[in-house]
Amino acid sequence: MDKRYQVFVSSTYEDLREERQEVMQALLELDCIPSGMELFPAANEDQWTLIKKVIDDCDYYLVIVGGRYGSVGADGKSYTQMEYEHAVSKGKPVIAFLHADPGAIAAGKTEKTETGKQRLEIFRELAKKKMVKQWRTPHELGSVVSRSLIKLIKTNPATGWVRSDELAEGPAAKELLRLRKEIEELQRRLQQSTVQAPTGTENLSSGDEEFSIGFDAEFVDGADGESYTQRVSLLLTWNRIFGVLAPLMIDRASAAELEEALVADCKEDLEAKIQDDTPKAREVSAEVQTDSTNTIVIQLRALGLIKKDDSRVRADGVVHWTLTPYGDTLMTKILAIHREVKASVQVGGS
Repeated sequence: MDKRYQVFVSSTYEDLREERQEVMQALLELDCIPSGMELFPAANEDQWTLIKKVIDDCDYYLVIVGGRYGSVGADGKSYTQMEYEHAVSKGKPVIAFLHADPGAIAAGKTEKTETGKQRLEIFRELAKKKMVKQWRTPHELGSVVSRSLIKLIKTNPATGWVRSDELAEGPAAKELLRLRKEIEELQRRLQQSTVQAPTGTENLSSGDEEFSIGFDAEFVDGADGESYTQRVSLLLTWNRIFGVLAPLMIDRASAAELEEALVADCKEDLEAKIQDDTPKAREVSAEVQTDSTNTIVIQLRALGLIKKDDSRVRADGVVHWTLTPYGDTLMTKILAIHREVKASVQVGGS
């Protein structure tokens, strides 16, 4: 099917009217769709937003540089340069058409101030970092644009535009519809799988089953004022463990942060257990044993509840953990406040 390519033409306006007309004519003869400042005769912030959108929709970008730098925006750059830099940032194939002999340009079509001349020269040097062609007359510019664009289309084929009546019909259209439905079904299954327990986890300890967490505790015995250390084990269900740790991993958390949360949650239980043996124990502090931390992380990972956070790499090599979609779903189920169901009371009777 035939494609038409949309080409954005950027330049100063008043001094390059004739040159732009030649370029537009060349583009039309190539069955291209020209876009440019004819659509935006004035420059302001609202129109700049629209201009960027038009550039984004274009397949190719051309800039014509003559003897003027052009209208300057709030940041001191001309709109022509701003358009050029935006096109480059979006990865658009670009060609700059620079006047071959700026000194020969009529005085009325050149910058009057030294600042303007300096900015123009800086922009010319910037444009030379990409594909550049030169011209001297409007007619020559039209020819150079035509030849250059034909070559650019061959070396950098773009998406282009096609007529709606040339789109696939018949068997091709049915095949496209079938593939689209297949993709939608696969996406639905993928989305469903991310909020369910992974296959194979049914044999793993989870839910209300308990796990023994080891703590290294320190405390002061009020009876003699001496400090002591003691290893303490507490049985916690996996739902309680996950309920304590999950909120920290809505964003991300390190193993050390997870340990701190477990100690804070278990503090009263630890104190009670230590006081069973040492009734006057006080100033209790504790750390989770490394083996217990490792087992918890491995189990939650195996259950499909957490994963490594690879969005940022820490220079110190500390691993951070974050919730999976399934983990987020289970956290909500465990921790969300449920409505209390109150039994209705019938007053009076027959």
